[in-house]
Amino acid sequence: MVSYPDTLQDRSAVVVRASSRAPSVASSSRASTSRRHSRLQRSSQPGGSTYQPQNEFPVFTHTGDVEIIITSNPHARRATSNHVGPYANSKAPPREQRYLLHRLILSQASGFFEAGTSEEWSRAQAEVRPPPSSSALARMPAGPAAVDEGARKKRWSYVLDWGKHGDDMPMLLQKDAAPSPTPYTEHAPLPPPVHNKPAPPTNGFFRTMANFSSLNIGHHSAPPPPNDMDEDIFRDYDNLFRIFYNYPPSLDSVNIAQAYVECKTLLQLADMYDALDVIGPRIDHHLLRFQGRLFKQIAKYPPSYLKLGFLARSRVIYAEAMIHVVGQWPVGATQLRGQVPESLMEVIEDKADELEELKTKIETKLFKLTLTTSRGDRVTPSNSWLDWMAMSLFRQWLAENTSRPPAPILKDPSTQRSSRPTANPGARSSLSLATFGVAGSGTRGAHAAPSSNPPLNTGRVFRLVGIGGDAYLTHDELKRFLKLSPELYTRDNLRRFERRVEMVKNLAADAVKPLMRNYLELDLGASGVASVPYLTCTRVEDGDFVWDD
Repeated sequence: MVSYPDTLQDRSAVVVRASSRAPSVASSSRASTSRRHSRLQRSSQPGGSTYQPQNEFPVFTHTGDVEIIITSNPHARRATSNHVGPYANSKAPPREQRYLLHRLILSQASGFFEAGTSEEWSRAQAEVRPPPSSSALARMPAGPAAVDEGARKKRWSYVLDWGKHGDDMPMLLQKDAAPSPTPYTEHAPLPPPVHNKPAPPTNGFFRTMANFSSLNIGHHSAPPPPNDMDEDIFRDYDNLFRIFYNYPPSLDSVNIAQAYVECKTLLQLADMYDALDVIGPRIDHHLLRFQGRLFKQIAKYPPSYLKLGFLARSRVIYAEAMIHVVGQWPVGATQLRGQVPESLMEVIEDKADELEELKTKIETKLFKLTLTTSRGDRVTPSNSWLDWMAMSLFRQWLAENTSRPPAPILKDPSTQRSSRPTANPGARSSLSLATFGVAGSGTRGAHAAPSSNPPLNTGRVFRLVGIGGDAYLTHDELKRFLKLSPELYTRDNLRRFERRVEMVKNLAADAVKPLMRNYLELDLGASGVASVPYLTCTRVEDGDFVWDD
């Protein structure tokens, strides 16, 4: 049973209270309805989100005026379609990456885009748009200037051209830009919606797909293996444009060998588009983060890193590699000649000549070293035979290690054996041993192929002299030498002979100090002689950075 107010005053109070509560109830009902509508709208979109026009890297929909399209190699796809095997008759799907960037940023970072978008070389279209409708005019900003600015706009378009045969270096070519959609028309087509990344599948999905694959269903439907060159091209162009917009490039930060390859291809691309001034500092910053591992890699491959340091305008990498190249010159000449500018080759050759002159000057000082007697006289065979022998042994060791041994007088044993038989087999055996003994010093086959001998590098010898002590002419060697004269071999003479040889070593170590300087960032440590046998005393000065000329 429902009771009602008896009086009119009571009824009016109920109506007033109901009307005061009505707005809140209605607003909450409308809010819940709108929330349900938005949830339904989001669920109807792919990926669960509504479409929003993109205006950020790599596609600036509203402000971009340079369209760049990177495509995969069509010649590689045709080659894959003719492949024999499990991927026969399977054509690789074409891959495409689109960029819509700004002429101002591209022209500031690259001379190629600066020239291509200039008035002389530009192929952009001045798009004259149709007059907007009345409803579009209502949405436009007021004023004739806004109408004139929106009615005319330039746009450039570039596509990646792979050439006719696929062997050419792919290059961006400018083409006639297609008219861009006018935002003021009522029926302007919208860009395709952005599909968000779907949620990862469950484990059951993977198990189901594994069961299908085990049945070997669809043998020819599997996609062909990816083309590594295509992946490198897409990566390099993406890194190029990312650096233009001050984004960090996607380069390997763990494996320095892979990082070198990626940096090298990116620098070659930047060189092709005249953008080394922008790309080089980012490459320099990325590689220097490897610190000690980078310097060890430079010691292993100095010519390669010299070319990379030159392209990247890296003073540290360039100087480090230059010291290694000059120290073992002309070992890396074949890897550099014709691949670097002549100005860089002139710097290397000048530094190598300066190092050779310094080595010759110091080598002359070493041969002139002498000892003196207690009265201050120069040691001679007549006044101190044992001291003179110590100097003679040092000079003999220095001469053997700083010059090539003479060519062998004896003929090659194989040639002599084939031309004239020997009656005494023992004599033939001794002849072979003598010949191979000479060959062990680096002269084997000198007559047959004299150009096969590696260039003589005396850096290791000077390093041994600079270290001194037991680095060369050890105690056992001195003992064996003194035993060649039995009348002189006594314990006292051996100790005196060792002291005199040690004095000669100290004088020699002082003479080679200019060659012992190390301008490398690499810490040679105690194993410097074994790891870097050449000299590292070359100093790279400001005038040696050829890109500053």
